[in-house]
Amino acid sequence: MHNQVVIMAGGIGSRFWPLSTPEYPKQFIDILGCGRTLIQLTVDRFKGLCPLDNFWVVTNAAYVDIVRQQLPDLPAAHILAEPAARNTAPCIAWACWRIRQEDPEANVVVTPADAVVMNPEEFRRVIANALDFTAGSNAIVTIGIKPSRPETGYGYIKTSPSGTPQGEILPVEAFKEKPDLETAQQYLADGGYLWNAGIFVWNVATITSAIQTYKPQLAADMDRMVTPADVQNIFPNCEKISIDYAVMEPAAAEGKVYTHPADFGWSDLGNWASLHDKLSHDPQGNGVVGNVHLYECSNCVVHTEDARKVVLQGLDGYIVSEKGGQILVCRRSEEQRIKEFSQN
Repeated sequence: MHNQVVIMAGGIGSRFWPLSTPEYPKQFIDILGCGRTLIQLTVDRFKGLCPLDNFWVVTNAAYVDIVRQQLPDLPAAHILAEPAARNTAPCIAWACWRIRQEDPEANVVVTPADAVVMNPEEFRRVIANALDFTAGSNAIVTIGIKPSRPETGYGYIKTSPSGTPQGEILPVEAFKEKPDLETAQQYLADGGYLWNAGIFVWNVATITSAIQTYKPQLAADMDRMVTPADVQNIFPNCEKISIDYAVMEPAAAEGKVYTHPADFGWSDLGNWASLHDKLSHDPQGNGVVGNVHLYECSNCVVHTEDARKVVLQGLDGYIVSEKGGQILVCRRSEEQRIKEFSQN
C-alpha cells in the first residue's frame, strides 16, 4: 500500500491554557474526555486507509518522547523532530522528502494533530476518494469543509464555477484569508466557499515538484538534509512560511489545486468556544470533562481532569479549567485574553 499519512504535531496550543502548555500541548491531551488524546484520535480515524508503519509525525524535538509514549507502535524513524518551529511548509517538505526516499510512488495525506472529526466513517470515505484521485494525477487536493455558519476564525477555499468537477472533487479558484463577519456572511450566502481544514492530499512526486517550482531554496535545503547533523544545521534556517503561501496559492492560480467538499463534523478545536461546541451539554448548556458538579450554572465549559472533585455554583457563561495546580476562571466572552493571562 502506497498511502502515507503525515501528522503535524508541533503546535503549543496557547489558547487552551492551563489545559495546554508549551511543555505538554493540546494535541497530546484527552481534551474531549473520551479516553484518547487528539493525536491518538487522528491516527484512529485513518484506520483501514493506511498501516501504522506508514504514519509520520513531525513535531518539536521537545515532544518526541510524548509521541513515543502515545503512539508506541509508530516506527521510531518516522518521528521527525524539528529543531526549530518554521511553520508548515518546511515541516511538510521534510516529511515528503523522507517519504520519497522510502517510497517514490507514495500517495500522501497531511493532517494537523489537533483537529476533531465527529464522523470518522465519512472522513475515511472522503480521504479515500481524494487518494484515488491523486494516485493517478498531478493534482493537489485540499479538504474543504462545508460551512455551517459565518465563521471568522477559518480561512476559506473558493471553488471555481467554470472548472470541470471530477466526481465530488472541484477545482479551486482561490484561497481566502480569515474574513470579517460581513465577508463571512457573504461567503455563506454565495455557496461556493468552503472552510480550509488544512488537510492536504497529493502524491509525493507532485508535492516535491511543486516545492521545487515555487520555493526552490526550500527544495535545495531539503536536498541537503541527509544526516541528523544536517537537520540541526539547515532546518532552523529554512524560510518560515506556511504551505498555503508557499505552494497552495501559487498552484491554485495556475489551476492545479482541487478541493473535496466534506461534512464530517470537523473542528480545528482552536479555542474553548470550539470545545464547548463539541462536548455534550446538560439542559443548561454546560459542557464538562472531569468530576464536576454544577449548581445553578449555565453555558459554561469546564475541564478539570486532574481535580478529584469540582463544585461550581451560580456561574453563567464561564470557562473553568484546572491542570497541574493551575486554575483558570474566565468569562467565555473574554477568552481571547487567555494567552495574556497565562503569561502573567
